[in-house]
Amino acid sequence: MRQAVLLGKPDTKRSDYMGRAAREVGLHVLFLDWDGWREHFPEGRIFLKIDPPVWDSCQLGQLGSLVEGYQEQLRQLEKKAQGQDVKFLNHPKVIRTLLNKRKCKEKLVSCGLPVTEELWGENCGPKDSQLIRSVEQLLEVMRKTRVYQVFIKPVFGSGAAGVSAFRWQPRTGQMVLYTCMWEDEKENRGGELFHTKKLRRITDSGQILSLVEKLLKLGCMVERWYAKEEYKGFSYDLRAVVQEGRVDYCLARLSKGPVTNLHLNNHPLEFGELGLPGAVREQVEELCWKASGCFPGLRTVGVDILLERGRKCPRIIEMNGQGDLIYQDIYGDNRIYRRQAEMIKQEIRK
Repeated sequence: MRQAVLLGKPDTKRSDYMGRAAREVGLHVLFLDWDGWREHFPEGRIFLKIDPPVWDSCQLGQLGSLVEGYQEQLRQLEKKAQGQDVKFLNHPKVIRTLLNKRKCKEKLVSCGLPVTEELWGENCGPKDSQLIRSVEQLLEVMRKTRVYQVFIKPVFGSGAAGVSAFRWQPRTGQMVLYTCMWEDEKENRGGELFHTKKLRRITDSGQILSLVEKLLKLGCMVERWYAKEEYKGFSYDLRAVVQEGRVDYCLARLSKGPVTNLHLNNHPLEFGELGLPGAVREQVEELCWKASGCFPGLRTVGVDILLERGRKCPRIIEMNGQGDLIYQDIYGDNRIYRRQAEMIKQEIRK
């Protein structure tokens, strides 16, 4: 029998509620801290769940180096698995792939799945795709494609860090930007961008252009901003948690603005309470399990989906290989982690 191991950070909601679920199903889990994991890595046959590290920095310019460091640790875990009998809930290689939002989306497109369309730089095509690196280039691409409202998001990152919704009216020059980032010019920081977890609506074009210019230089995707379906005056998208091809949890995230992350004081609603037609619910679930099936080694995943306003056609916004923490679930039935504990309990006997 294998030893079940959880690699993560102590005293977090992830480790606490996963531990609670494990105890409920009679599963003993050895906890391994990211700090010093190499020195304390257990020997023998193990089954490993990888939780993400905890980062204290809210500086957007540090996102790239933080993720790069995390990816290197995931590579080292892959090497461990090659030299030792280690199996994973989610393989570190597929976690690395999903950390890169662009690579994830390219894979989904190659599988023929509907996604929020990305706009590209110089050649405006996925095969020759280049990141848009300046406001001048962004406006030119928007003008050429006649797409006048876009989402700009760092290629790496989560929790809406750097995610910005930008609308431009070329005839009048009017602009609006919805964003949680802010520029800190204090202490001679040189106008660095920070994630504030507070959504702002900015209409001053000079300020918008300055913020967007700095954001684009960090390496960002630019996507078409689709109008989302509405419920009682709120626009919404969906976070679904798919585990072994089954949707174990689906939550609507309702917002008066375009950014729907729940930690921004937006409103959660159970998927079933939206009153959607059965055919639409089936389309959403089918898209979720097809998306998870595009990535071998991925057994549990968070999938963000929007429904186009009016048509209710689902499109994948992005996927998160460690998107299994939903507060509404852990403070309720803790279904997601309980299912994972049951999955692991079954696997360690093999």
